[in-house]
Amino acid sequence: MSPAIIESSTTVDVLRINGERLMQMMADVAAIGSLPNGGVRRLAFSPEDVVARKLVRSWMESAGMAVTIDAAGNMIGLYQGRFPHAPALATGSHLDTVPNAGIYDGTYGVIAGVEVARTLHEQGIRPDHPIEVIVFADEERTMIGSKAMAGKANLDPNFYEHPHYEPIEMGVRAIGGNWDQLPTAQRASLAAFVELHVEQGPVLEAAGNPMGLVTGIVGQRRYLIDIDGSASHAGTTPMTMRQDALVAASQVVLAVNRIGEKTGDGYGDQVATVGAMKLSPNVANTIPGRVEMTLDMRDLSNARLDAMLADLEQQMADIADATGTKISIKPQLRNEPVPVNSHIYNAISQVCERLNLPTQALPSRASHDAQIIANITDMGMIFVPSQGGISHSETEYTSPEHCIQGANILLHTLLKLDQHYRCSETVGDAKANVKVS
Repeated sequence: MSPAIIESSTTVDVLRINGERLMQMMADVAAIGSLPNGGVRRLAFSPEDVVARKLVRSWMESAGMAVTIDAAGNMIGLYQGRFPHAPALATGSHLDTVPNAGIYDGTYGVIAGVEVARTLHEQGIRPDHPIEVIVFADEERTMIGSKAMAGKANLDPNFYEHPHYEPIEMGVRAIGGNWDQLPTAQRASLAAFVELHVEQGPVLEAAGNPMGLVTGIVGQRRYLIDIDGSASHAGTTPMTMRQDALVAASQVVLAVNRIGEKTGDGYGDQVATVGAMKLSPNVANTIPGRVEMTLDMRDLSNARLDAMLADLEQQMADIADATGTKISIKPQLRNEPVPVNSHIYNAISQVCERLNLPTQALPSRASHDAQIIANITDMGMIFVPSQGGISHSETEYTSPEHCIQGANILLHTLLKLDQHYRCSETVGDAKANVKVS
């Protein structure tokens, strides 16, 4: 234990966050942008996003945190440690939502981080390292906040153009950032980053509602598949003389599904999805002459993703030959898989064991700010169960019990990591060095 914790009247083993306050803060943020169906719409850079940030900022300040906003619009609450110049242990997530969202995705990780800081503040506990709670800008659409912090942002605002959104430089300005100074948001001094998040999937609930030990964040490959056949009359063209693009597309969809279900030889955790399809001429009495569809493939292994693509390309070549069509595939997006750091994973596991909470190891198949921040520091994630595995929906739900348990895990994980990265004062200038134990 650090000297600051030993001197506190509350020991680490019995220290807990205020669960009632945590859930009240969640409810207060949920009221901003609330929808009649029980969901929430708090798009990045919107007036609702601005109001939510102001509310969270007030809580940060009440927790003894100094609050700043960087050029990307990331709002950073700093709870000072015993060694002010030591790199910070960071946590956080985002407050922006998809158009018809639930109240937990992103918001939970921010509010839990604030509650951790407030708990330490109330108990007079100063860890060796400063603790930062970060509200990342626009996680749901561009991830501009985490990408700028990691030095991975595209600096051309036109790159982020979207017909239904205002120019991104205007959005960043609305939340206190400055697009012209975006490179200044890059960080290089975080000791570690731990993100607490709802699972957004059914695995933990199916396993009996344990806490999730995230092994890594999957890589994501997205493609556009074009299938060209021949549009012709549905009544006069014999079945044996058709080049039906939709028939070929249907076979490609089944091939994608088979690849997603493949097991053995390291397979089993991959997923593969055709999520959108457009056919033309899309007329009831005309054979489809062209189909455009998307493909999304995810796995923790780049080698496995490469093998999945090679498998599909071979099957598509066979389908094209059999149906008399032409099939092409073009890459649209590539996010690299990111494993969590072993010492952070072990710290989370040990905390769960000490708190008598059952655990389940699993990958994150959704993208998170943590995936981007892993470019500049050690990263780990904690998952809590999502009822029914539902997320990005007004029916998204995680019980108060699990929300409180997750926040306690975050609290003790940060305290444990504070001791993993040992701090000592440098003789002469009183700046802290960090040494991995």
